[in-house]
Amino acid sequence: MQRAALFSSGDAQMAAGDLGELLVPYMPTIRVPKSGDRVYKTECAFSYDSPDSEGGLYVCMNTFLGFGREHIERHYRKTGQCVYLHLKRHVIEKVPGASGGALPKRRNTKLFLDLETNGDLNGDDFEYEDEAKLVIFPDHYEISLPNIEELPALVTIACDALLSAKSPYRKQDPDSWEEELQASKHAKTLVQLDNGVRIPPSGWKCSKCDLRENLWLNLTDGSVLCGKWFFDGSGGNGHAMEHYKETGYPLAVKLGTITPDGADVYSFDEEEPVLDPHIAKHLAHFGIDMLQMQVTENGLRDNDIKPRVSEWEVIQEAGVKLKPMYGPGYTGMKNLGNSCYLNAVMQAIFSIPEFQRAYVGNLPRIFDYSPLDPTQDFNTQMAKLGHGLLSGQYSKPPMKSELIEQVMKEEHKPQHNGISPRMFKSFISKGHPEFSSNRQQDAQEFFLHLINLVERNPVGSENPSDVFRFLVEERTQCCQSRKVRYTERVDYIMQLPVAMEAATNKDELIAYELKRREAEAARRPPPELVRAKIPFSACLQAFAEPNNVEDFWSSALQAKSAGVKTSRFASFPEYLVVQIKKFTFGLDWIPKKLDVSIDMPDFLDISHLRARGLQPGEEELPDIAPPIIIPNDPKVDEIRLLYFRRTFLIALDIDESSVMQLAEMGFPLEACRKAVYCTGNLGAEVAFNWIIAHMEEPDFAEPLVIPAFGEVASSGAAAFGAVGLDNQPPEEMVAIIISMGFQRNLAIQALKAANNNLERALEWIFSHPELEEESEPALDMMDMENNANANILAETASGGPRIKDGSGRYELFGFISHMGTSTMSGHYVCHLKKEGRWAIYNDLRVCASERPPKDLGYIYFYHRIPS
Repeated sequence: MQRAALFSSGDAQMAAGDLGELLVPYMPTIRVPKSGDRVYKTECAFSYDSPDSEGGLYVCMNTFLGFGREHIERHYRKTGQCVYLHLKRHVIEKVPGASGGALPKRRNTKLFLDLETNGDLNGDDFEYEDEAKLVIFPDHYEISLPNIEELPALVTIACDALLSAKSPYRKQDPDSWEEELQASKHAKTLVQLDNGVRIPPSGWKCSKCDLRENLWLNLTDGSVLCGKWFFDGSGGNGHAMEHYKETGYPLAVKLGTITPDGADVYSFDEEEPVLDPHIAKHLAHFGIDMLQMQVTENGLRDNDIKPRVSEWEVIQEAGVKLKPMYGPGYTGMKNLGNSCYLNAVMQAIFSIPEFQRAYVGNLPRIFDYSPLDPTQDFNTQMAKLGHGLLSGQYSKPPMKSELIEQVMKEEHKPQHNGISPRMFKSFISKGHPEFSSNRQQDAQEFFLHLINLVERNPVGSENPSDVFRFLVEERTQCCQSRKVRYTERVDYIMQLPVAMEAATNKDELIAYELKRREAEAARRPPPELVRAKIPFSACLQAFAEPNNVEDFWSSALQAKSAGVKTSRFASFPEYLVVQIKKFTFGLDWIPKKLDVSIDMPDFLDISHLRARGLQPGEEELPDIAPPIIIPNDPKVDEIRLLYFRRTFLIALDIDESSVMQLAEMGFPLEACRKAVYCTGNLGAEVAFNWIIAHMEEPDFAEPLVIPAFGEVASSGAAAFGAVGLDNQPPEEMVAIIISMGFQRNLAIQALKAANNNLERALEWIFSHPELEEESEPALDMMDMENNANANILAETASGGPRIKDGSGRYELFGFISHMGTSTMSGHYVCHLKKEGRWAIYNDLRVCASERPPKDLGYIYFYHRIPS
């Protein structure tokens, strides 16, 4: 049936007596939503159509998936499902009353669709009206609802259950690590003492100790006290809790989280984070105006900083009238609550042609071959997001003539401006302890998380993430023997250190710091901010310089020695992503940001950083693993064996006390669990060292997967980072067996025979004692195998390289900037250069950029200049 006929205005209306007979053949396909069923009644699975859209939304009465007008036929053809609930929200003009005011006119007694209202409409003149009807395909028969008398009982129950179902994005899983916040029972009746307390905009500290971090304002008496056991993991002395136990005052708000959008509120009585619907009134009691607050974590409002140098003002180009931009490629994204990091990264990703081709270019094929539940398919949701950003369908300029005509006809067609990536975020962050929360996250970590998902979900023959991938050559040199070792690893981001010592305005910085401390001591507003100016060339030089290797063991000296490591590019990627390492840790282990200005170039040439490999005259370090010296103490040997078994052979119980100690330092909870597990429950200090060594890894905060007994082979190989030769055992496993007193070649031979299973390899060694004397022949055989493996790898690389090498000359086309004091707070904005001009993407707002702040970026995107 043609689309025009299917959606013609002359849709058939069934007589009341025929409704029951008409629905009888479809009754087996109509389901009543149960607890745990996801009902998508607000958003199409393939587009951003909703009941607000012109064609409304069709919800399948069997799968409960929603489909817009353009995609309903695909689902009908693929599944054969015929009965859909059509939902439509109308915006109408209220009927004027006798006094000239508007009178409510609403066919339905309630708004049954869980949709956001259009803030651009005047609530006194317009109102919403929701409409629901059953539609039967392929003839598009319509049955208006409610129609209880004529419809079968099952159909009526199914429709009511579907309309009353909660949003699928609400966390209903009882095992979910974070639940949706509920309004506090104390919020409405909270008593506030009229004690004259007024909270200053800065200089806070706990009234019972000297702590200036993790401070909470009691909303009853205005006391400022430190926290300890609260949900954000920050440390403290627990004085806020002690105050509650003494007074019974139940609610407190965290200072440093107050913005016009809300604040973090905790209920001591209810023992959980809560919502306070009256937070603005409660804060005003102590002289805090929420609408004027843009608070950073150190307690300073951005209004306290001079506008002309404020990071927030400069990056968002505030104070300049920016021209809105509409059309393909200029679609904004709604902030779902601290989701600006996702918005900024995805805007940059879909400005890259390879990602556009892979997902939007293949959209029909991806949609046609999507699984029965497309909401849970990565490629479908990537294609949906890409099309939403690039089609221009959701970025249309307002037309005054059309608005006038709509008002004359007493109806309003909402103007689509931007998309809400709720379904995308829900899927892509599923199972991730950080990204699935509503807290602010690190855009760099999300970028690597996204690349990981792209790698695991191939689309067609081309992997779009190939454009970011490059090889890093690491050269490690023993300072005493001067011998070297060359290794290679894959990376996706060039991390550039901030060379603070090269600041060109050191005198100004010293003077500013003295004035700032004086102002803080005197509780005066801080002086005008002075930002460190760092030459880009100094940062590039710092990247190229050798770094000391801690606890370096020289295989040439068979002892610990001083060692240095330098990194070079073994290949240059098509697109170079540069991260400025602005974030570090303060004394309280809270991530802090270096507020610096770096003169990032529009054109970048890093050809001089090309790796050169082993040079003439250089001598390689022997390929010998460091021995582990065991004292002649049976107790120490027993402890070492216990540690070995715990770490590598059995799934041990994780010491939760060590986990909480690390979490209180501000590290992600899953990373803390992983650190404690991987270090064998040897304490928080050992686990902390593991965190510092692994925190740059892309899966740092992903959930811990504990292998079962005897499953070390597969998980161990992945954890230890095998380098591409499938039958070459991971070096760490080899070192473990060597540390037990066996020869290196025997360890390698045993691991190969046991398919890299550590437990079976040890059993194999004990069952083959005669092989300990055959070291040299076995070693020669392994060398031959390694050479053969290298040839196979070279042949594979020549047939279809996954590394796209080329020149090292690049041009800047985008950057992501962060405002705030740490990755745990603040806001992200993206600037992109399109069609020869810069545009700023600030969540839903997309405008032409007048002064792109290239010197304040956090992540920069360069594309290779064709040679």
